[in-house]
Amino acid sequence: MSPRGIQKNRCEQLPGKAQRAQTARHREESGEKASAVERRHPAAQQVIESFPRVGVWRQALLAQALGLGATAVFAAWIFTATPARAEAMWLPLAFVQGGFAALIAHWRKNPPWWIAIHLVFLPLVVVMLRLGLPPAFYLAAFLLLLLVFWRLDLSRVPLYLSSLRVAPVLASRLPAAARLLDLGCGDGRLLAALARQRPDCIFVGIEHAPLPWAIARWRCRRLANVVVRYGDFWQEPLASYDLVYAFLSPAPMAALWAKSCAEMKDESLLVSNSFPIPGVAPEEVIEVGGQKNGRLFFYRPSAVEKTLESSPFQAIRSSAHDQ
Repeated sequence: MSPRGIQKNRCEQLPGKAQRAQTARHREESGEKASAVERRHPAAQQVIESFPRVGVWRQALLAQALGLGATAVFAAWIFTATPARAEAMWLPLAFVQGGFAALIAHWRKNPPWWIAIHLVFLPLVVVMLRLGLPPAFYLAAFLLLLLVFWRLDLSRVPLYLSSLRVAPVLASRLPAAARLLDLGCGDGRLLAALARQRPDCIFVGIEHAPLPWAIARWRCRRLANVVVRYGDFWQEPLASYDLVYAFLSPAPMAALWAKSCAEMKDESLLVSNSFPIPGVAPEEVIEVGGQKNGRLFFYRPSAVEKTLESSPFQAIRSSAHDQ
């Protein structure tokens, strides 16, 4: 098979084969017809199926609710046996609830950070209530977290900051007068380092969280070859870039691969920090020190035929977020 054919097969090896087979059997039995997206853009349908059917917040609430239910049964038995010690048992019971919730989250195959959140959420609530802090403190903490992470429930991408050791690796891969796009540029530290190392190139960063975006704008304000934009990087066409860099999370990698296959130009590179694309072998992997799991995965999606068109891709992204 030719390299082009191999790349095409890799692009189509996105998660969801079992789901598609089950859906096909269901439709065959019920006589239901496939959607227009599935008929015209089969690879696009795989992008939709790469997102979980149950929203991440609903899964989190389910884990917390089931954990509370199990803890309530345990607490009823404890308080009946030793009613005098009820006041001293609230914090231990909160840890018990966190353990139950974390086990349920693990059973539901939630991301690792959700398991950690479940473990400490209710214990922290109990501790903070005992401190007697004013309500304004909680409002300020909420607003600060919102400014830093924004809609993490939709993006499913925490704030990861790239090590500056990544900059020389990327700079060495850029041709003369190249354009690089940083998907989720954070505080702009990588853009600033790259701009100083390669003043002949243009660097564009997109960030959707307000506070990191503001920091990136300030950090790069005097660099003429850096553009920092506020917004959703899924809306950015990739055709004009020679290298697209992403430090996201495992959740959106299949969707990013489909978008890259549809939009990136010939010989351009997609580089993912730490998170490989599922089912696709990278062209090269480079170890980068200075951060946990510091590896750069290099892909060249331009060898793939354009199986997705940019216009229906926007509808696919919206459909995936709504699930």
